[in-house]
Amino acid sequence: MLVLLVCGLTFASPTPVQGLPLPAQPGLQLTAIRQAANESDAALAGLRSQIKPKPAEPAPPVEPSAPPPTPTTTPPAAEAPPPPRQPVAGQRPGTLRLAKGGTATLVRKELGPDATLPVPSGVKEATWWGAGLDAPTGASVFAGHVNWKGATGPFSELWSSRVGDLVSVVDDEGTQWRYRVTRVETVSKHDLPARAEEFFGQTGPHRVVLVTCGGQWVGGSDGYESNRVVIAVPA
Repeated sequence: MLVLLVCGLTFASPTPVQGLPLPAQPGLQLTAIRQAANESDAALAGLRSQIKPKPAEPAPPVEPSAPPPTPTTTPPAAEAPPPPRQPVAGQRPGTLRLAKGGTATLVRKELGPDATLPVPSGVKEATWWGAGLDAPTGASVFAGHVNWKGATGPFSELWSSRVGDLVSVVDDEGTQWRYRVTRVETVSKHDLPARAEEFFGQTGPHRVVLVTCGGQWVGGSDGYESNRVVIAVPA
C-alpha cells in the first residue's frame, strides 16, 4: 500500500517558507546553525533564571521579650490591739456586782492550812481565791456571806440567780470584766469537798465561781446546811 500511495503523489519542487530554511536549501551555513544553538542556550538559561526560586529573605531578629514582672504580695495589715477596757461608771475598783445590783468589796486571800476556802470578815466583802481575771484557765473563786450579825449580804442574791444573769468585776485598776451565768447549783456542805475540784479547780477554761451559804440553819460549825454555787464564764 505504501508503494501505491507514493506512486499516486505528484512530486513538485519544494516551496520555500519565509524564516524557516529547509535543509534542502543550499544557503544554510554552519555558522547560522551554531548561532541559533547559542541563542537557544541563552534563552534556556534565561528561562531557568526566571523560574529559579528566590532565596528566602532572612527573618528579622527577634528582640528578647522583657521578663514577666515579679509578683509582689502585700503582707496583711497587722490587727490593731483591742482597745483598753474602760472603768465602769458607778462601780468602784476592786468590787464585784451581781445582776440585781448587789455589790461586794473584793479581798484577795489564799487557802487556809486545811485547804478550806477563806471567808470574809464582813458581810459586804467577798474573798477572792484562785485564778486572776485575765487567766486563760482556772476558776476565780469569790466567797461571801449570805448574812452576818443580822445584816443581809450582797451574796444573798445568789439564791435568786438564773442562767444568763450578768456578773461584773472591776479590778483595782478600774478595768471591768463581764461574765454570764451558765450554771446554778445547791450543794450540801457535806458533799462539797468531794466536788471541790469540779467547782474550784485551776484547770479547764477560765470561769468565775461564786459561793455562799444558805438553806436550813443547823448551827454548829456548819451554820447553814447548804452552799449555793453559781458559775459564770466570760461574756
